[in-house]
Amino acid sequence: YQRTMLTIKDLTLTYDAINEERTFSEGDTLTGTVTMCLKKDTKVKSFFVKLKGDANVRWSRGIPTYQITYKAHARYFKLKYFFIPENTKDTEISKGNHSYKFSIKIPSGSLPSSFHGAHGRIVYRLEAKLSRSWRLDSNVKQEINFPTFTNIVPVGQVDKDIGIFSKRSFHIVVSCEYVWTFFILYIYFSIGQTVAVTVKVKNTSSKDMTPKFSLRQNVTYRVLDSTKYSWSEICKLVGEVIEKKSEKTVSCTLKIPPDTILSIQNCEILSVEHYLKVYLDISFASDPEIKFPLVIAPSSFMLNPGPWGIFSGQGN
Repeated sequence: YQRTMLTIKDLTLTYDAINEERTFSEGDTLTGTVTMCLKKDTKVKSFFVKLKGDANVRWSRGIPTYQITYKAHARYFKLKYFFIPENTKDTEISKGNHSYKFSIKIPSGSLPSSFHGAHGRIVYRLEAKLSRSWRLDSNVKQEINFPTFTNIVPVGQVDKDIGIFSKRSFHIVVSCEYVWTFFILYIYFSIGQTVAVTVKVKNTSSKDMTPKFSLRQNVTYRVLDSTKYSWSEICKLVGEVIEKKSEKTVSCTLKIPPDTILSIQNCEILSVEHYLKVYLDISFASDPEIKFPLVIAPSSFMLNPGPWGIFSGQGN
């Protein structure tokens, strides 16, 4: 990234990629270079690179003439690498081209993934800043893509002996006219993967019914005791019709789109949750449904996912 000023001809900030996706996560070391071209000898008050992680939420309620605005901020870290320290005498840098290397270690621990939403965002930003006396600061910024997996926690209690999520059972009763059983392998998925679902329905009713599948995303924004919700349907699929007085097994696959937002469970002012909704569409009747919580994780998490699970459910 490049910025042009009057005295400073060019100010450029670049960082070194550590993988093909150019992403970073907890504990990584971010290295790079700041270059600039000075038109003349210049006295500099301070010169540094800053890396920080912040979360912000904001929304308003009310009518145009009277609105209440809710906002909150969370700071995860703020790190600086100095080329010329602050609070020192002006340092003169000669005319010409200059190059400065930097290295900043991202803190370990649980940090939320990057996020941009309608009412909030989580941003990790790298900034080079040069300050001069009686002059406006010169700076250049870059946003860092930060998909993290330390915020991923188990959705259910794992029974290690049999390898299933034993505390997740689902039952739906509607007039005792049909029985349906379904299975979904795993609860952790990465972008681009496929969610495979199988539904077995015994329809003893006098109505046809259609199994439908929907992958959904819920975002919750929080400011103290106030909350703002938004949801979206990521993808959906309609299964084959199950005729009255019949039995059928229906399978479907839903591919997670590349622009899907990762699950976030460790930010105090916003969260992102995903679930698979499976329901039976019945004309002129309430549609029975079941929701499976899913976790959308970075692809790096899928390389070493830990224990897997099988969700199953039955309704009658």
